[in-house]
Amino acid sequence: MKLNRQNRLLIGLCTAAAILIARLFSIQIIKDKYKTDASNNSMVYSIIYPTRGIIHDRNGKILVGNKVAYDLMVTPKEVEEFDTLALAEILEVSPDFIKDKMDEFHRNRRRIGYQSVVMLKQIEPQRFMKFAELAYKFPGFRGQARSIREYPFNAGGNLLGYVSEVNAKYLKDHPDEYRAGDYAGMTGIEAAREKELRGEKGYNIWLRNSRNKIESRYRDGELDKEAVPGNNITTTIDADLQHYGQLLMKNKVGSLVAIEPSTGDILAMVSSPGIDVDMLADFGQHYNDILSNPYKPMFNRAVQAPYPPGSVFKLVNGLIGLQEEVFTPQTMYPCSMGYHFGKSKLGCHAHKSPINFEESIMMSCNAYYCYILRSILENKRFGSIDEAMDTWREYVMSFGFGQKLGSDFPSELGGFIPDSKYYNKYYRKGGWKATTVISLSIGQGEIGCTPLHLANLCATIANRGFYYIPHIIKDSENVAIDPKYKERHYTKVDTVHFPKVINGMYRAVNSGFGSGGTASIAAVKGLDICGKTGTAQNPHGHDHSVFICFAPKDNPRIAVAAYVENGGFGATWAAPIASLLTEMYLNGEIGEDRKALEKRMLEGNLLDRVKTGK
Repeated sequence: MKLNRQNRLLIGLCTAAAILIARLFSIQIIKDKYKTDASNNSMVYSIIYPTRGIIHDRNGKILVGNKVAYDLMVTPKEVEEFDTLALAEILEVSPDFIKDKMDEFHRNRRRIGYQSVVMLKQIEPQRFMKFAELAYKFPGFRGQARSIREYPFNAGGNLLGYVSEVNAKYLKDHPDEYRAGDYAGMTGIEAAREKELRGEKGYNIWLRNSRNKIESRYRDGELDKEAVPGNNITTTIDADLQHYGQLLMKNKVGSLVAIEPSTGDILAMVSSPGIDVDMLADFGQHYNDILSNPYKPMFNRAVQAPYPPGSVFKLVNGLIGLQEEVFTPQTMYPCSMGYHFGKSKLGCHAHKSPINFEESIMMSCNAYYCYILRSILENKRFGSIDEAMDTWREYVMSFGFGQKLGSDFPSELGGFIPDSKYYNKYYRKGGWKATTVISLSIGQGEIGCTPLHLANLCATIANRGFYYIPHIIKDSENVAIDPKYKERHYTKVDTVHFPKVINGMYRAVNSGFGSGGTASIAAVKGLDICGKTGTAQNPHGHDHSVFICFAPKDNPRIAVAAYVENGGFGATWAAPIASLLTEMYLNGEIGEDRKALEKRMLEGNLLDRVKTGK
């Protein structure tokens, strides 16, 4: 039977009505989404902030924990007349502070509506309890508990980072994850592991009556949500070693980085001057002082400072030369107070001449490495110096230089290693030769790297040709590190060549005073420390003091890089500091015969040198 037009219209209307009724039933009866939306003025959401994950060192010591504080919340439309002086006295603030805040809330009352806003942040429990006892006198005011960071161990503010209230830019970058009043990690480990540490907020839902007074829990708390605590994190850091490194670098500008070669674990990462952990707990109060500090304590020199590596880079050039077979460990090169080419000279200190490869490392001869680099760049197997230069750069980058290593620590810089295009642009193609860039042979010129790169170089040599990407987080119960941190990265130099370099590093430290070894001050009986000094030229003042070392020689457990700005020779400051850190890690104490050296390093002050350049 055919339906007439009237019947078809009637059926259509009934169908539409049925769909609408079903939808309304779903919204109003089955789903509570629309009822319990946070913008619904009949509902009051009381946020429950989660406890942030605890940060431990590699041995289980707490580096960053939590303590309870309270935010004083106010719902302006619920506030009745109250005694301003009494509230000010309880909260230990001025009456003007309360008046100004209430005026601000009144001006924004339309935007705020029945929302609760923060009047006073992070009140310590003792002060809040005074308010809680008299809260009935102040309708519209209530407390909201939150956990804030505490630092039971001084393990470096730059390393740990700080937690702060999110600003407008942060909210714009994370629109679905945070809202005004939330806190997040801004620097250091706190920022790098924010997702694991932050946890998940919860809430209680309260119901308002017709007079806008809170009268009961919505549905007896059935739809309330518990806060989920953040995950605890275990770092690779040794808290005691980190603290000792900070003491050694006190009143000096530079960095100290220690790595476990067999894993790539960062044992210590010191940037000096740094931020004391006491400042982190109330970072906002100290922010302007930190920002105006001329030594830039927020600048993490360990991963952000593009330094010239100086003479420690000779080890890389030596290894490349061995791989390219442009010389052998027995090759003797002369040094007459430097390397002479044309009317120019790259100078060197006085030592015996000629010398072989091991002796060149032990004595840190500049001329020896000028011969090596020139032989690499003028090698006839390459069709041009451009090809030779780019091959040299590939070797260097295989050691991790000229790029970000890929550490899990934030703000890492990649440094710079020049190539043929760089020099062709600067001098024009064909307008430069090996002697033009000869300063690269001793880690000067256009090379830039971070102390982390240097520590990684030392770990690579300690491992006889490979490294693990340095990292600062260990696997733990709820946090797994990226598998890339467990992969070996081999250099383009055959592993058979590394023992030849290591022997020279061993002799540099252990040959005894007067033998020509530049790092004899770093020797510790029984530890077999292998090291290399560096003195990096600084056009703005004293040269920078540089030293890398690892120990023991066989089955090494620690590799260290020390970089002290304006420190002069590598043996003056960097070598003692790095060797003391090594001794403390391996022996647990400093021997009596080195107590005087330790005292000199702990009490040394180079800040005026850095400021004045004198």
